[in-house]
Amino acid sequence: MKRLMFKLGILCMSMMFYVCQATSNLHPVILVPGNGGNQLEARLTRGYKPSSLFCHWYPILKQKGGWFRQWFDPGVLLAPFTQCFADRMMLFYDKDLDDYRNAPGIETRVLHFGSTQSLLYLDPSLKRATAYMAPLVESLEEIGYVSGETLFGAPYDFRYGLAAEGHPSRVGSKFLLDLKDLVEKASRDNGGKPVIIVSHSLGGLFALQLLNKNPISWRKKYIKHFVALSTPWGGTVVQMVTFASGYTLGVPFVDPLLVREEQRTSESNTWLLPNAKVFGERKLVITPDATYSAHEITRFLNDIGFSRGVYPYTTRILPLMEQLIAPEVPITCIIGSDVRTPETLFYGENGFDEQPDVVYGDGDGTVNMASLLALEKLWAEEKHQPLKVIRIGGISHTSILQNDSALAEITGEIYSINSRVVSSVL
Repeated sequence: MKRLMFKLGILCMSMMFYVCQATSNLHPVILVPGNGGNQLEARLTRGYKPSSLFCHWYPILKQKGGWFRQWFDPGVLLAPFTQCFADRMMLFYDKDLDDYRNAPGIETRVLHFGSTQSLLYLDPSLKRATAYMAPLVESLEEIGYVSGETLFGAPYDFRYGLAAEGHPSRVGSKFLLDLKDLVEKASRDNGGKPVIIVSHSLGGLFALQLLNKNPISWRKKYIKHFVALSTPWGGTVVQMVTFASGYTLGVPFVDPLLVREEQRTSESNTWLLPNAKVFGERKLVITPDATYSAHEITRFLNDIGFSRGVYPYTTRILPLMEQLIAPEVPITCIIGSDVRTPETLFYGENGFDEQPDVVYGDGDGTVNMASLLALEKLWAEEKHQPLKVIRIGGISHTSILQNDSALAEITGEIYSINSRVVSSVL
């Protein structure tokens, strides 16, 4: 019955769209995925030094030019190949360049920029197990959107982030330039109509940076609305687990310690550490010898044995985390709630090589409620910032892209954004 009601709702919206299209076309939509939300390919060069004999030949089958699927790679489920995967995903901070780069001997590329193709499934051969934005794209198509005409995707190398002013960020900055070009092209190809950006998770932080790095005149011309799904505006406590003990995202059979070092080197993971403006003085990690709040991330990184991450965190990332500036374009945050979410982590005498005991609080299972609602608090006095928040109870960080009720809320909001223009014309 629930599925039937969802389909009837989509059908009603579709009929209304077709009536409205006589006087107005749809505002183009650009989808910006979250961390790990699009396909990523890699190839090995002469500089590659594998950590084991297995990695010399894995994977056996490669595409033309030696390219192979790096993310999502089902081989990560098999212990001999988990280390190969981690070594190839690792980033290195080059202090001389003040920027991040791939591991030696590894080249990577992002597939199908501008298209939704690499956002649908992380592995097209495992559609059922690795579906990501496919249900959302299907729902948007049911209300009139057409991939490649009014619906676009902006995949990126999600391991990289951005840096504060005065610091280079080659990969992340290029993505923002490409995203800006895509926004302008989508608008031009649709009669000059401004674009609706729809982001998930980490993609929302990139989208906000795109808006704030361009003048208000550009925003008013090219951006109709920003719809942010499950965005961790102030980071997450889960990232403290990731850095301390490794985090497998629920993937079975993977030893978190095998992927911990790779996860620590991810620039975007550093960006998602808890923000003191949002989490304040609350104790997030508690050990027999110390406690850590969001104000003490530097000490935390040192104590978990990742001291080399302190300098890029304090110089490049920390100032960036504080730049949650209101862009003065309409924003709708759609979030899940009432899902058990790690809030406080307790480590015992064995230290950080074991998974912690967890006290849970409210959130979407990944992002804490304080982070999901951060903009309401931080922008409470912003008179020129339209902000709407839609909560959906029982919806997790990823099910927001798959659950029928959540999809109805998202497509309904996008319908509403379009219909406001139609109403004013009529």
